Formats: sequence, C-alpha cells, structure tokens
Amino acid sequence: MVNASELREGMAIRIEGQVYKVLGVEAKAGAAKMGGVVKTKLINVRSGRMWEPHFRPLERLEDLELERRPMEFLFAEDDTCTFMHPDTYEQVEVARAILGPGERFLQAGMQLPVEFFEGELISAVFPDLAEVRVADTAPATHSQQDSAWKEATLENGLDIRVPMFIAPGERVRVEVKTGRYIERVRSERKRSA
Repeated sequence: MVNASELREGMAIRIEGQVYKVLGVEAKAGAAKMGGVVKTKLINVRSGRMWEPHFRPLERLEDLELERRPMEFLFAEDDTCTFMHPDTYEQVEVARAILGPGERFLQAGMQLPVEFFEGELISAVFPDLAEVRVADTAPATHSQQDSAWKEATLENGLDIRVPMFIAPGERVRVEVKTGRYIERVRSERKRSA
C-alpha cells in the first residue's frame, strides 16, 4: 500500500480490481482547514482508457510490483504491437493505446524494457529522447533569427516544428513524450591523421 502523495509516474496501482499505470501526478497543497489534493493521470492497462481522478494525500492505494524484461519490438498491425523475448522467442501483443506516445517511435528490432504484471504485458519503458530522420521539410535556410521555425514531417509520420537550418534527410533528437524537437544529431566525422 502507498499513500496518494507518494505516487510517481510509471507506478502501477489497482483500484476496484482494475490495474492502472500512473502517467502523471500533481500535488496541490491545501489552505487552512482545506486538505490538499493529489491530481493523477492514469491509464487502464487493459482497456487503454484514460482517467484523471483526484485523491486525498493520505489516501491509501494498492501499488503493484511490476516485472521488467528486455524485449524486441517486431511489428505493429492494426491496433496492436508485437514484442518478442530475445532468448525464448516468446511473442506477446499489446494494444497501441497502452504504449502511449512512445509507440510512434518504435522501429523493428528495437530493444526495450517491457513491464509485466501477473504475466500480462502492461507497458514498455521508452527512452526520453529518440533519434529520427526528417522525411520532408522546406530546404534549409540560415536566418538571422534564432527563433524561426518551420514544419517538418519525420520518417515515422509525426509532424513537428524544427529550426530553419534543418534540411530533409537530417537526423534530429525528439522528446518521446511530447514530440518536441530538441536538437540536430551531429554526425561524427573521421579525421585523417
């Protein structure tokens, strides 16, 4: 059991028999006799439905122990993604909705830690940043303004805003959660001695 004030992003909890993954937590302090409140953003691991309940800070919730296993992403089909354990070749499917925004960055052969509860795959742990190639954007220009941005489409189909100096075919780092541009990936050039 855990107090609502101790909830953290990534935890799994059970409420009324349903298993939820915590996607976000915000604690608000109370004033005078008013108690504080813990606002949460949860996703039901079976249905993929979002829920944003509020709890009292000292309210007790059942936290769940998750098992992590490294797995390889194989392919996405319709509304599911298929992962394989690299040693046993066991394959499991999970609904795309449960994987959240990181699902857009999955590539065949990618290795990820995957979380299981009672033998059921409930989520994958994505890195904070992903490197993706820019498929389409306006030609690169060098402007005097550092704050000038343009639209770009990445190879995974995601549309984002990038600085004017980014050209088609370049690799960029993108924040997985938000899909926000972070920086250009610099290619290492070999120096001749």
